[in-house]
Amino acid sequence: MDFIKKQWYIGCMKARKKSSYVRSLTKTTLGRIMVFTGARQTGKTTLTRELFSDYNYLSIEDPVMRKSYASLTAPQWESMYPKAILDEIQKEPILVESIKSAYDQFSGVRYILLGSSQLLLLEKVRESLAGRCTIVELYPLTVPELKTLSFSDNVPNSPFQEYLENPEMSFRFIPSFHFDPNMTQKQNAFDFYRTFGGYPALTNESFSDNDRYLWLKNYTATYLERDIRDIASFRDLDPFIKLQQYFALNTAHIINYSDVANRIGVSSKTVQRYINYFELSYQAVIVRAWERNKSKRLIHAPKIHYMDFGVLQSVLQKRGGMTGCEYESLIIAELYKQMKNASIDGSMYHLRTYDGYEIDLLLEIQSGYFAFEIKMTEHVNEGDARHLKTLSALLDKKLLHSFVISNDISMREILPGVSAVNAAWFLG
Repeated sequence: MDFIKKQWYIGCMKARKKSSYVRSLTKTTLGRIMVFTGARQTGKTTLTRELFSDYNYLSIEDPVMRKSYASLTAPQWESMYPKAILDEIQKEPILVESIKSAYDQFSGVRYILLGSSQLLLLEKVRESLAGRCTIVELYPLTVPELKTLSFSDNVPNSPFQEYLENPEMSFRFIPSFHFDPNMTQKQNAFDFYRTFGGYPALTNESFSDNDRYLWLKNYTATYLERDIRDIASFRDLDPFIKLQQYFALNTAHIINYSDVANRIGVSSKTVQRYINYFELSYQAVIVRAWERNKSKRLIHAPKIHYMDFGVLQSVLQKRGGMTGCEYESLIIAELYKQMKNASIDGSMYHLRTYDGYEIDLLLEIQSGYFAFEIKMTEHVNEGDARHLKTLSALLDKKLLHSFVISNDISMREILPGVSAVNAAWFLG
């Protein structure tokens, strides 16, 4: 077990929202093979070893054992490892074929496949295990998960998740965050999140702040040395590192491929390929442009948001302080993770016209849209919602509700159908 993984394992184990979903799968045919994917160090190994303590744990990182596992026949898998966790399986993709063969021949076998590379792992999974497995994506900790004190704690829904699951209900808020009996826990979790991000290892109570920044520095180096080399087989990482730094400086900005290509000295197609790697390795949330209104001159380029603020700080070699764009990415990444944890089938967009009209985020579900404006201010006013006034006329579905998310302790309806909410309350 490498140093970074060991530090997470001995740290404070936070509860995970996905636990109940995974437990429910184990009782079904769909739970016979589960594929856990996500960024390195999001807790896939720890979660599965806790939930499946009766399974054999097999590390595919060991190059000697890797070849031994790959040589096993389906009957040998059924005899020796009828229930097993295979960690870092993307290191030996042929094992997916072995698991498929065992699954097809023996109804009692059950397997958990873990991998950090969405590209390498899921391509093989889709090719070989289509219809035989369930894919579970694990992200850095959300604010509700950061609030928990042990793995066995219940992870409650945030107000955002409650409303997302019940979009037809009237949105309810309290007039001030001070009225929330859990204000201290929510605020502390949110403050941790906007200081260090959400990687589980950082919650280790024995860590000092310097330890946390050092862990993030090591994590960033590991990502480049292992994940990106695995995905892309780069001979020269320098252009990718330049792009990584450029996007860290420009998180929450619209991506102009030609401009970025000129800045780092590669082609536009290479920029698009690198951005795809960022997304596939769970380091960024790419928010596509909403473009369904043909009567408006809409910008079609996507926006990029760093998935984790701690990693962003490490890439920029900074400690503390936050720009408005970084705050926007921080909130959008949290909304994204919470939507995914709630298993909501939603799509995220940004909207911008050439004449300056802009909406930070549109979240589409089957019944309509939620709209979000994100402000780092501690004092929201009606002007912060000015673009939300006429939004419904542009959309092709019902606008369910609009929100201005900020650090303002006071919460209120600032326009009909537009609620100003405190970020720590709404997401905690």
